[in-house]
Amino acid sequence: MKFLDQAKVFLRSGPGGNGCVSFRREANVPMGGPDGGDGGRGGDVIAECVEGLNTLIDFRYQQHFKADRGMDGMGKARYGRSGKDITLKLPVGTQIFAEDGETLIADLIAVGQRVVLLKGGQGGRGNIHFKSSTNQAPRRADTGVDSEEMWVWLRLKLIADAGLVGLPNAGKSTFLSSVSAAKPKVADYPFTTLHPALGVVESDDEAFVLADIPGLIEGAHEGRGLGDRFLGHVERCRVLLHLVDPTMGPEVAVDAYRTVRGELAAYGGGLDGKLEIVALSKSDAVSEDDLEACRVALSEHVDGKIRTLSAVAHQNILEMVRELRLIINASREEESDDFDPFYRDDDDHAEDEDEAREPAS
Repeated sequence: MKFLDQAKVFLRSGPGGNGCVSFRREANVPMGGPDGGDGGRGGDVIAECVEGLNTLIDFRYQQHFKADRGMDGMGKARYGRSGKDITLKLPVGTQIFAEDGETLIADLIAVGQRVVLLKGGQGGRGNIHFKSSTNQAPRRADTGVDSEEMWVWLRLKLIADAGLVGLPNAGKSTFLSSVSAAKPKVADYPFTTLHPALGVVESDDEAFVLADIPGLIEGAHEGRGLGDRFLGHVERCRVLLHLVDPTMGPEVAVDAYRTVRGELAAYGGGLDGKLEIVALSKSDAVSEDDLEACRVALSEHVDGKIRTLSAVAHQNILEMVRELRLIINASREEESDDFDPFYRDDDDHAEDEDEAREPAS
């Protein structure tokens, strides 16, 4: 299945049905009177977060979503049927932006979360509502409220606990394939990873999700290489594992590290402030002296210990996975146990409503 993390779609709610003008006319039944029913309500456009999806590929083949129109009212006080809602089923981590691409409408972060994007039009009233002692034969009925429509951007930010970053060919895909059942493309040339890949990593009977992000190059924030559009997928990560290739020598390793850090800072989104583990990959391909030289050179730019590992030789892999798991568990414990993505502070809303009720001076 192809990976698609961005799509633009058109949404339209259903218009309301029209009210009916009708009078009761039956043989041998005096005092007929108006009996026109109301029109039905138009359908809503709803976004729902569901389980089992990790791409927006379905929205490449369908870009227009329109809810049903409400039925018109009829005689004999028959009300029109409401139009059916239309629901966009989206993967966890999807953000919905307005057409300008900047105004955030909704952020779906939990399975079952539902957001009404557009409300259907209200149905019009039939003439049964307009009768009175002075107007016993009203010939008035309301038309249904028109629909709403808009274009929106859907952007997927994968929900991963840890993210892999580094220059192309730093060994990220090899590491992911060695610690999980994921099968990313691995080759001896850059840009083998063209889209993010996810893998479930198990450690001591616990599991976490690891994301492999396509490699960055200098100027990625300006669109060079694959650009930085995929960095959005690590915005929600609790920790970043930054892999540096030591096979080209200490100076190149330092430049590689500084390049990626610069692109993280240029992208923004708090990525440059995330907890980071720096590791020299491909440790089996260089001598101990060269590996130590790279570690010493990087230590001037990195706060904390610099790890070494080799996914091919499986050196220090278990230790690295265990360290990532401990950091992720600690981060989870810091979050409130009663966190509710559907939480709404009713006190704040009540204060706003009280202010709205106060008459203007």
